Amino acid sequence: MRKTRYGVGLLILELLLILSAVLMLYPFYLTFLNSFKTYLEVSQSLIALPGSWTLDNFSKVWVSMNYPRALLNSIIVTVCSVGGVLLVSSAAAYRLVRSPGKVSQLIFFLVLSSMVIPFQIVMIPALKVAKDLYLINSVYGLVIMYWGFLVPMALFLYHGFVKTIPIELEEAAFIDGCGPFKMFYKVVMPLLMPITTTIAIINVLGVFNDFMLPLVMISSDKFRTLPLAVSIFFGDYGNEWNSIMAALTISMFPIIVFFLFMQRFIIQGLVAGAVKG
Repeated sequence: MRKTRYGVGLLILELLLILSAVLMLYPFYLTFLNSFKTYLEVSQSLIALPGSWTLDNFSKVWVSMNYPRALLNSIIVTVCSVGGVLLVSSAAAYRLVRSPGKVSQLIFFLVLSSMVIPFQIVMIPALKVAKDLYLINSVYGLVIMYWGFLVPMALFLYHGFVKTIPIELEEAAFIDGCGPFKMFYKVVMPLLMPITTTIAIINVLGVFNDFMLPLVMISSDKFRTLPLAVSIFFGDYGNEWNSIMAALTISMFPIIVFFLFMQRFIIQGLVAGAVKG
């Protein structure tokens, strides 16, 4: 009897998961489908198949949004932003944990306090500071701003994980002749790989798809990221939905490839974290 109930419950759970997957994938299906339609076909029906599958939308948006340049800008901003966040937050968290005291606690709580302030509140003051420091309308300025906004959360996650690393490993490394920097990058950082993978993936998805910060920081077409480049197809008097769908499709492709490639690292990180715990 218990096995029967267990089987029915498992079947219901699987059906719910399938339904959830379908609901999540349906918008992607509509986006992909309508990217091959003409504007008239999109206006008539979103769910109907294209009368004639055309690639004209993709060729148009490739040129209009300068896709190679926008993709390169997004990759540069994402890699530099996430790389800097991982480097700074991991080293800072290690130092704060291994140097306990009131000063370390004060610095830690001051950094964390910025997490409770919504971006919309600090947007104007941050923009004023960025303008005074000549960070506006540049890729490196956007990267520096991301460092400031992303480090607190990464520091918080690293701070908790560093506490689980036995200090005896570091003492053994010092006895073997390791200096502080070599010990950190050769001994501590490999042990931080599960949380590093998690932070990296979350921040890559967030930075690559972010629209608000590049919108207020970038005004030149030369430095536009992919989300900004897609926005050029939204007009005040009409939206080119066929072009928008095509632009969204080619904009989603790089991050989907990244997620599929990193999926095994996500699983490895979860398993390593479970074993470590």
